[in-house]
Amino acid sequence: MSTSAPVTDEDFVALRRRLHAAPELAYEEHQTSALVAEYLREWGYDVVTGVGKTGVVGTLRNGPGERSVAVRADMDALPIEEATGLPYASKHPGKMHACGHDGHTTILLSAARQLAETRQFSGTLRLIFQPAEENNSGARTMIQDGLFERFPVDAVFGLHNWPGIPTGQFAFLDGPAMASVDLVIIKVQGRGGHGAKPHQTIDPVVASAAIITALQTIVSRSVDPLEMAVVTVGSIHGGVAPNVIPDSVELQLTVRTFNADIREQIRHRLTAIAENQAASFGATAEVFYPRGYPVLVNHPEETEFARQTARRHFGTERIDTSLKPITASEDFAFMLEKRPGSYLFLGNGDSADLHNPHYDFNDAILPEAARYWVRLVEDYLAINTAAA
Repeated sequence: MSTSAPVTDEDFVALRRRLHAAPELAYEEHQTSALVAEYLREWGYDVVTGVGKTGVVGTLRNGPGERSVAVRADMDALPIEEATGLPYASKHPGKMHACGHDGHTTILLSAARQLAETRQFSGTLRLIFQPAEENNSGARTMIQDGLFERFPVDAVFGLHNWPGIPTGQFAFLDGPAMASVDLVIIKVQGRGGHGAKPHQTIDPVVASAAIITALQTIVSRSVDPLEMAVVTVGSIHGGVAPNVIPDSVELQLTVRTFNADIREQIRHRLTAIAENQAASFGATAEVFYPRGYPVLVNHPEETEFARQTARRHFGTERIDTSLKPITASEDFAFMLEKRPGSYLFLGNGDSADLHNPHYDFNDAILPEAARYWVRLVEDYLAINTAAA
């Protein structure tokens, strides 16, 4: 699949659309990773592939500077059937770049080329192309594969395009910026039987209804009113016929918050409610609580640095101050648990929302976003700072 490396802005738009047409799901990003690695090598980067299964890390050293900085982009697509009807729409049925990771990858590649060409920095640059951001913890997998031990950095930065923010506007959030997320599965076990003889059964449907109602008290009565928390029952499965009481019912929930202590409090409260409500009906509740992504917490110094980079090189008018903390989740949070850094947002304009089959990345923001990464790296690894 080798092709000549992109050079102009138009080349990078073509590359983004090429990636969009060939989406790959979590840990299947073999072609995307190969293409990224090929371009980075061509531009003079030291490249290591297979980090966290299908991740790629490119390193470029320049000058005597001792500081190091990383910039991360995600590469994976979603299991969504695309409905845009665009000429470059997905050619892989049931797979779609519905979150703009094709754009994020292209932005970082464009910045990579410019930085390799100009080399106006002194220190070590790491470019992290991460797999499996969508619900598969690719960041954690890379970290477990020794990401920051093998490729040490002083700070790490990332960005996400954001529909609803004007095209090309930058937004920065201090502290908790994106929510933690946990999937919870509750299996309510009763004893089934004929719907006409409920007294001979232990009805898990009624027990589940009581559990669902009681769960609503967690946010309203157990969590500090000044803290954000979400407990949503999104799936209920039980029974096959209207006149049959089933043996069991399964509930699936999403739990989100901006506070690690509240996250743990909800886990304890939710488990107790499910078990005790079920017991009051003579049933049992088994609670499975696999941990998802933690709260994404932006570090204050690095966030202010990222904000000032935008202000210096793009102007105060390009900074959007209306964005509030986001209840969606992002596995860049794992990287920010290990290293200082910040996750910022870039306006995608009036596009369809993320994870929507009609979504499309706004190609107009590619050049400016790449220029932002170039300026951030140059400022962080400033030559005059290194000389001092």
